[in-house]
Amino acid sequence: MHVTVEVVGDETHEVESPPEGTYGDLLQSVDLNHHEATVLVDGRPVPEDAPVEADSVQVLRLIKGG
Repeated sequence: MHVTVEVVGDETHEVESPPEGTYGDLLQSVDLNHHEATVLVDGRPVPEDAPVEADSVQVLRLIKGG
């Protein structure tokens, strides 16, 4: 499944998710993990272990170093 992953305030990535892929897998594909970011579908957070069902998601960073 082709998924557009928009990292809010950063880049947008085009990712191929396997049929059994999870939202946590999408985070890994953009070099983030569930401790530093969350995935939003239609503006609502989704569990990292839920299967990918959306073709476009937003990733919101929870922590940004400085």
